[in-house]
Amino acid sequence: MTLDKNLTQWNPEDAGQWKQEGKCIANRNLWISIPCLLCGFAVWLYWGIITVQMLNLGFSFEKSQLFTLMAIAGLSGATLRIPSTFFIRLAGGRNTIFFTTALLILPALGTGFALQSMDTPLWVFQVLALLSGFGGGNFASSMSNISFFYPKRMQGLALGLNAGLGNFGVTTMQILVPLVMTFGLFGGDAMILQNTSGTLIGKIPAGAQTWIHNAGLIWVAILIPLVLAAWVGMNNIKAKHVSPDIGGAVSSFGLISLMLGAGLLTAAAGLYLMLPAAANGAGTEVSKWLILPAVIVLTVLLLRTLLQGQAKENLKRQYKIFNNPHTWVMTVIYTMTFGSFIGFSAAFALAIKVIFGFSHIVVDGVMTHNTINPNGPSALMFAWMGPFIGALIRPVGGWISDKVGGALVTQVVSISMVGSALGVAYYMQQAYQSATPEQFFIPFFLLFLVLFTATGIGNGSTFRTIAMVFNKEQAGPVLGWTSAVAAYGAFIIPKVLGEQITATTPEVALYGFAAFYLLCVVLNWWCYLRPGVAHYNP
Repeated sequence: MTLDKNLTQWNPEDAGQWKQEGKCIANRNLWISIPCLLCGFAVWLYWGIITVQMLNLGFSFEKSQLFTLMAIAGLSGATLRIPSTFFIRLAGGRNTIFFTTALLILPALGTGFALQSMDTPLWVFQVLALLSGFGGGNFASSMSNISFFYPKRMQGLALGLNAGLGNFGVTTMQILVPLVMTFGLFGGDAMILQNTSGTLIGKIPAGAQTWIHNAGLIWVAILIPLVLAAWVGMNNIKAKHVSPDIGGAVSSFGLISLMLGAGLLTAAAGLYLMLPAAANGAGTEVSKWLILPAVIVLTVLLLRTLLQGQAKENLKRQYKIFNNPHTWVMTVIYTMTFGSFIGFSAAFALAIKVIFGFSHIVVDGVMTHNTINPNGPSALMFAWMGPFIGALIRPVGGWISDKVGGALVTQVVSISMVGSALGVAYYMQQAYQSATPEQFFIPFFLLFLVLFTATGIGNGSTFRTIAMVFNKEQAGPVLGWTSAVAAYGAFIIPKVLGEQITATTPEVALYGFAAFYLLCVVLNWWCYLRPGVAHYNP
């Protein structure tokens, strides 16, 4: 069976099979899955670093326009998680991971070419940001796939490793991209910094050369061997409870393409309605809180309409998760943890740059925010630390939850997130009203690290709860669905933070997030911790 790419007899709960060959197969698939997912996160969220460097180089875009690139990638990646939720049962794990990882080469290569000219129009970067959503979508299929390889007693740790080390794509990107931009690794012409930049090891002064296009091309070089490894080393599980009806590789790729195309279509339509006219949008006044649910519902309905035959029946069976009220409870709770992690990861670097990299001074009776602060911290030196801690501690959250219960760990995490978000809001407000905002950076930064730590632990604990609340058939799709909705944090947080920065009240965004975290404290206690509930402290 180890040589067969299609596993027709697979039951990780069978102790004999697990000991004989199951553990080896599962671990091989896990350790190929992790770097593929890592690159997905990197390509999805590298706009948070690229936009900072575009600002340092003097690209002719407004700050608000640069925030839209992160928001576009965020919404696209979240929407593409909806179809990706159902890929494993429809197309198989090996087919899915190979093809979706290969698709990452398209936005990475395109970004590498587009960044070679300051004359590249905004719409080109926006299209590439939309395609970067492939990386965000891959999380749902990757997590669903790994959930089928491991017994329930090990899913907290296995899923925590896949998600946590996969999330290291954010940190890896935030360290690697600034580094490779400092030399001509792939050739091409250098650009000249108009403002101080930075890397992990120190600041780079204005006037220095930078090769910003390497931010995209480096991932092409990394992705090619990973794609080959996925094809050679991974497996499709064709057992009855996973993917019994998948066809050949080519038909699976076609099905995945069709479903991803549906997600891109609805995401693009929603973005057009939400973006301002100055950012190539419709400039309508329709609220994002109305459009986002519409995008989700339309994507779900469009998928059901497009698929035919056995694929449609398979999808219909998976849609039964929507009849389970715990699907919706865990969607909200997981949005608190992963949605916050991914949203803050996307916005952290540019928020540091905008809030602390400029002096906020009164000119002719009006508060201004455009004077460069020579004492401001380098966003590229510090932004990686939050996602690093959040990703590093994620498997620990899963391991602890395997020991003491997922809901209990989630409750502690939720309370700490309320407190740290309120603290961040306070120091953010003080900094954005100060001519010397750098004096507030250390407490702001440390509290944000607490927030990232809590999201990482909470990511692991919610996986444990899902594994215990849902049966084997539903657990995988539920993992994918909850991660899909939570991923909208990568759109909402940069969008809301950008809006509040424009309104000169960035602290309002964090107060709003803290209120949401408080709601999750109550919801988690009511459903999983109060005496007498069906799934007490699972």
